Amino acid sequence: MSDTKYIFVTGGVTSSLGKGIIAASLAKLLQARGYKTTIQKLDPYINVDPGTLNPYEHGECYVTDDGAETDLDLGHYERFLNVRTSQANNVTTGRIYQSVIEKERRGEFLGKTVQVVPHITNEIKHRVQLLGNSGEYDMVITEIGGTVGDIESLPYIEAVRQLLWELGDNNGIVIHLTLVPYLSAAGELKTKPTQHSVKTLMESGIKADILVCRTEHEIPDDLKDKLALFCNVKREAVIQSIDASTIYDVPILMQEEGLDTVVLKKLGLPNNTEPDLTQWNEFLNRHKNPKHEITIGLIGKYVELQDSYKSILESLIHAGAANEVRVNIRSIHSEHLSEKNLVKKLDLLDGVLVAPGFGKRGIIGKIRAVQYARENGIPFLGICLGMQMAVIEYARNVLGLKDANSTEMDASTSDPVISLMEEQKNVVNKGGTMRLGAWDCELAENSIVRKVYNDVSSISERHRHRYEFNNAYKAPLEEAGLMASGINKETGLVEIIELKDHPWFIGVQYHPEYKSTVANPHPLFVGFVKAALTQKLKRTSASLT
Repeated sequence: MSDTKYIFVTGGVTSSLGKGIIAASLAKLLQARGYKTTIQKLDPYINVDPGTLNPYEHGECYVTDDGAETDLDLGHYERFLNVRTSQANNVTTGRIYQSVIEKERRGEFLGKTVQVVPHITNEIKHRVQLLGNSGEYDMVITEIGGTVGDIESLPYIEAVRQLLWELGDNNGIVIHLTLVPYLSAAGELKTKPTQHSVKTLMESGIKADILVCRTEHEIPDDLKDKLALFCNVKREAVIQSIDASTIYDVPILMQEEGLDTVVLKKLGLPNNTEPDLTQWNEFLNRHKNPKHEITIGLIGKYVELQDSYKSILESLIHAGAANEVRVNIRSIHSEHLSEKNLVKKLDLLDGVLVAPGFGKRGIIGKIRAVQYARENGIPFLGICLGMQMAVIEYARNVLGLKDANSTEMDASTSDPVISLMEEQKNVVNKGGTMRLGAWDCELAENSIVRKVYNDVSSISERHRHRYEFNNAYKAPLEEAGLMASGINKETGLVEIIELKDHPWFIGVQYHPEYKSTVANPHPLFVGFVKAALTQKLKRTSASLT
């Protein structure tokens, strides 16, 4: 009998049903019962990782402490569980095939013909069990990307079938997430898509143990009875997942539906205690009952797709709850930010956040936004490229270096205040070669950012970049008033810049959004939201007098 229990989450009917949120919600409930739980994502695309994918194609690329570029669902896992993930938590088809081919080249298969079964499926099973075999977890929840029936998902489904057989009874279960659509013309919910999806799963040799049914309307009892009968599951195992006002409601809704109770029963585990969700409910209460309201301008190049900045948006929700503030986001495309519309688009913002990104498109708009926030005393947070734009803006408009730029945007600039990192200059392959993962940073005494981090002297944050602050310009920029308040001692890299004669102006080379969770909102976002609220209250008070 296995010491670790395995839960597989598959999807049917359509993509984007929220397998990641359901997986994270179940994990939260099990964690709240005292079980050590982790989640992993199996992605069926052939890219080795999402590091080279356009945000429009895949949403944001999430980075772990160990430098893995992963699917954005890992962000949900960390935000819900407050448990760090790693390379082992995200597996792609590209990585699976790459590993098997490398083994074949080393002669590890002893001359055998390498095939999908057993070699690819064995590699998948090995990756699935890595976390379970570590001895750190009672439960491993594995989310299978895509939908059942997809050609690219078939090896994963077959590997799951084999694993369930090998693990034996009560050691592994399958939760199948489907859609129960509402046809307004007929005025009723339809179960046929779910029936077909479950049938497709069964044709692959897997029986769904639990059905989670996404729906816009309440599923009546008679429809649940029908789903249980036709899909061959217990009536208690038909779980309704109705649309929620926020993803953070989903663990509570799943608890009310009894998802965790059914899971424990299927795995033969005791159900002696209720989940302790005190902290979670306190967060929800603050989030839903704010005392104030602010508007933050998110200046980015991919604002049409919300998932491009998923972690930033969620971090602002965490920080808003910590300050009992509703944070409204005004998404502003930097490419459309001109001198003519600048005031109209940025006026009455309580804070300006210039987001990460790559390439020169929309750069002028980002620089204009930085300048507007700096000159008008609007709280400012620049992340990665946003920090670099703040350095360029200051060099141009305060230091007087009109040609100041990043060599990413202009390789021949006479004043490269941002330049390619030395170790990046001979890099040819783009995938997985940036400065990635957690790096330490020393905070300057008497700096704003040190107060933001509760007066600690050293922090560790996650990075994803190729270009850096050019230290040849550090002295003149500091003499002009731009403080380098965070330095990596190992590389000498400037990680943080700030302005002391400004209400709140901070740029960071790293990505603080990757480490914000419900239980531990990131201090930079908390400080940014607090500063934005303070400035708004001051403005309101001044207008009344």
